[in-house]
Amino acid sequence: MKPHYNVLFLCTGNSARSIMAEAIMNFKGRPRFSAYSAGSHPSGEVRPEAVRQLEAAHIPTSGLRSKSWNEFAKPDAPQMDFVFTVCDHAAKEVCPVWPGQPMTAHWGVPDPPAVTGSEDVVRKAFRDVFFMLDRRISLFLCLPLASIDRLALKKELDNIGRQ
Repeated sequence: MKPHYNVLFLCTGNSARSIMAEAIMNFKGRPRFSAYSAGSHPSGEVRPEAVRQLEAAHIPTSGLRSKSWNEFAKPDAPQMDFVFTVCDHAAKEVCPVWPGQPMTAHWGVPDPPAVTGSEDVVRKAFRDVFFMLDRRISLFLCLPLASIDRLALKKELDNIGRQ
């Protein structure tokens, strides 16, 4: 069994969904998992609504920042074992070549910053996305990574993305 896995969550803007996924995985998956997030066109800021949702769940938020996926395609970047796209736009884009051929899957999640309406409506959108990501990450962490072959693992990752 591999002692440690690196996971990258991708989204276009890297301001909400992928940021929340990074924080949830680092909280729930430690010490066996290190999570990162990035965007194809990073917004340069983390949405305060995402930070508030993470803090409400008592998940650490220090160090979270919006960044380009190019940071993780460099030779000195951590080698990823898993790469998950969490938005439909990023899933359709041509991604960099990730060293080490990580396992990839698409976990489409609604875009909470796109929600308009009252403060309560927006807060609910961020909360719903948080719980969706939390559930998928919890399911992923239950997979028997040491004893499952690559093809079966790919099928399980895709199934989690439909949850």
